[in-house]
Amino acid sequence: MPKPIRTITAAVTAAAALAVTVTALSAAPAGAADVPKPGNDRLAWSSCPGAPADSSQRCAEVTVPLDYADPNGPRITLAVSRIAAAEPRVRRGVLLAVPGGPGGSSLDLVTGMAGRLPQSVRDRYDVVGFDPRGVGRSTPVSCDLDTADLAMVKVHPWPAVDGSIDGNLATSRRVAEACARNGGPVLRSISTANEARDIDGIRRALGERRLSAWGVSYGTYAGAAYATMFPEHTDRIVLDSNDDPDPSRVGRGWLDNYGQGVEDRFPDFAAWASDPGNRYRLADTPEEVRPLFLDLAARLDRAPLPWEGADPAELNGNVLREALLSSLYSKARFPDLARLMLAGLGRGELPAPPKPSERDLQTVQNTLAVTVGTLCNDVRWPTDPAGYAKAVESDRAARPLTAGLPVNVMPCAFWPFAPAEPPVRVTDRGPANVLLAQNLRDPATPYSGALKLRAAFGERARMVVADAGGHGMYRLSGNACADGVVTDYLTTGRRPAGDVLCPAG
Repeated sequence: MPKPIRTITAAVTAAAALAVTVTALSAAPAGAADVPKPGNDRLAWSSCPGAPADSSQRCAEVTVPLDYADPNGPRITLAVSRIAAAEPRVRRGVLLAVPGGPGGSSLDLVTGMAGRLPQSVRDRYDVVGFDPRGVGRSTPVSCDLDTADLAMVKVHPWPAVDGSIDGNLATSRRVAEACARNGGPVLRSISTANEARDIDGIRRALGERRLSAWGVSYGTYAGAAYATMFPEHTDRIVLDSNDDPDPSRVGRGWLDNYGQGVEDRFPDFAAWASDPGNRYRLADTPEEVRPLFLDLAARLDRAPLPWEGADPAELNGNVLREALLSSLYSKARFPDLARLMLAGLGRGELPAPPKPSERDLQTVQNTLAVTVGTLCNDVRWPTDPAGYAKAVESDRAARPLTAGLPVNVMPCAFWPFAPAEPPVRVTDRGPANVLLAQNLRDPATPYSGALKLRAAFGERARMVVADAGGHGMYRLSGNACADGVVTDYLTTGRRPAGDVLCPAG
């Protein structure tokens, strides 16, 4: 059981972290004879749809069983992409980018995950991305929801002004029924365990004996599931912004963790919003920002501001809370929340709302279907409305910033399909080749949940934590110390001898 990283001195410097004593992996690094040469795969690579002719990214398709219990039955298609290692003479193998979500994609590597990697990593790996089953170009699914149910204040179950969840119950039932009616067999096949099996199908199609992976957000649970189910086929595994793997809750726990994550992250916003040099300054001191936000949200609950073109067409308390949730992901989004607060306070104008295209709406439909399918197919959820109502009442009092959302009802309460198998239970059985990367103040996948994944892996894992806020650590938080630890592991295979906390900066 690892010690909480908060007990490690914050005096660790970047140089010390990078010079830390390292331990060899219990699974010996693949030698030259173990690493398949590029081109040993069975895939037909071609230019990616819509990509420039000179793009370094190539695309292909992998077929996998719809139902792994019936391997000779119907098959579905997974879209994959690849950017070949820049220096073939030092090529290590494949680094698979496992996207977040559920419902996210890593298919566009150029502008996505591969674009964040340092050259030293790009030199050594074929970086491979994919659309998970049901996503994008991988036999996509849709629940064909009413447009009104696509608004984020509906997708995220914010209770009513008085705390009632009647509207959330109705929405959840409606979404579950639409997905059951329209999703088809692919939607019913979506689960984290099947994503892990699909990843291994991609590995085999690539002709690789072992696979390195970089999973982000939900991709950390999918990556952990792969490392648990197929440990003998893993090389170097990096899991960034880590989900709590509690197999009794899975997605329920991820939703609940927003409550703690927002509390962890809000002080960063408060410090920024009270900085004298900030053009969007809201208050004179950080201590004033929290009551200012809560008072404004309550005021907008009672008297929303008209907001033409928005969905819904008003700035109400839950729209402001939803903006808080999304803005805390990155400091670059702080101004979005500040502008709404200034408008609500009568100190500015509401910004022009975005106008989603028909293609945008189709993408939302697809993403929501995969999200719901994963959350509901992974584990059973409680079905008693009274239990949700009681939890929301308690949570609204304890964590007013998120106002009951984290424990509220989801479509899974009305899901008509039983999970096909138990959730994946992450264990310490397998090679010691996992490195967890984490921000100390992540609003979506908080440090407290990451510690539980660290404990589940035991000595298989080490963890590097950046004293930073936001969702996404590696090459996003701007912490050179933590970035260096991850890059060193991917390029050399060396992990820290123990867990590391990198100080701010």
